[in-house]
Amino acid sequence: MEVRRTVPVKLDVSDSDENLLSETVDEFLWACNYVVTVASEGDWVETRAYKLQEATYDDVREATRLHSNHVQSARNRAVDALKSVIAKWKRGEKASLPRFTSRSCEYNQRNATFNDDHATLSTVDGRVTVNYVLPDELTGTPHAQYLRSDEWETTGATLHRRNGSYYLHVRTKADVDVPDLSENGTVLGVDLGVENIAVTSTGRFWSADEMNHWRREYEKRRGSLQQCGTRWAHENVQSVGQTETGRFEQYLHRVANEIVAEALDYGCSQIAFEKLTGIRENIPEATWHHEWAFRRLFDYVSYKAEDRGLSVGQVNPRNTSRRCSNCGFTHEQNRPDQETFSCLKCEYENHADYNASKNIGLKLLRNQTGDEGGAPVGVRLNSGMLNANGLTSVPDLVRARVHAECHGR
Repeated sequence: MEVRRTVPVKLDVSDSDENLLSETVDEFLWACNYVVTVASEGDWVETRAYKLQEATYDDVREATRLHSNHVQSARNRAVDALKSVIAKWKRGEKASLPRFTSRSCEYNQRNATFNDDHATLSTVDGRVTVNYVLPDELTGTPHAQYLRSDEWETTGATLHRRNGSYYLHVRTKADVDVPDLSENGTVLGVDLGVENIAVTSTGRFWSADEMNHWRREYEKRRGSLQQCGTRWAHENVQSVGQTETGRFEQYLHRVANEIVAEALDYGCSQIAFEKLTGIRENIPEATWHHEWAFRRLFDYVSYKAEDRGLSVGQVNPRNTSRRCSNCGFTHEQNRPDQETFSCLKCEYENHADYNASKNIGLKLLRNQTGDEGGAPVGVRLNSGMLNANGLTSVPDLVRARVHAECHGR
């Protein structure tokens, strides 16, 4: 199975080469924005790559000093962004045409050469050589596993400038062996939330208390530094932001590893999440920070699961928090508060997030088998198997574990 990985690498760039890279990024962003302008000039927004290639390639080559592959990459980036905006319009969501300002540009095998410890990158005035800033001990790092392995092929990279430094996000791929899982496997449902970052249909809880505490503490520190108004304070605000992001990512990696392990321990072949599109509308109390964490966690689980032969799917979250996973009755008053689910029809009671996780797993099941059920697959629970009709063969005794783990994980 083909697996892809991206490895971020900090670059050691001389002052003269930094100027060339900065000019290259400027012209690349100009090219992206020019393609968007041309695409939106007519009665509709053009997203066909070959049409935009015909309409913009010569103009961009004449107006910039970009390598031909940079011109094509700029067009592709603009097309992808335009398609994303149009998809939102079709869903009735508000969205503006893309405007590219983030300091980055694309590289591939034609305008860059990637080596074990350095890369040569095309600029607006020839190529520059940039050395990788690597850890002293590479054993067990992504750099050793992907960049320096003969089994992994480098396919391209994205150059980023952040906080005064350049980073190369190197893309790699390889054909890897994955364990054979039963064709008639089961689904692990995962609910995402503000109080609990993740809850699985097996009754495993990961509390968000730690992350929320960190976020409040970092916000206080940033606020105090911003009041100073000095250059030193500004630089420290950036440092605080990097520390915060790194700490959150480390925690999310751990949660992702444990979710994948949970799926394997229970013999699951699939992991089900709710779709993250419009997540803050579905969870009104969520902030941009929670949305960022949800997306990172989903991404981490997706690629870690892929290595283990698990598939990861997403389902529409509509009514997953209001529907009874026991009898199927749906009503907004089934959930009287954030933690409690109490069905008005069958009187089934449980933790609201656990009930939602079962419904998420069920939705993925029904998407695959239809509402009739009958397929030998199910949602893995702490105490039994829930099939596509919402029936479990043994009593659902998960409640005690839910309350025990809610405060401990």
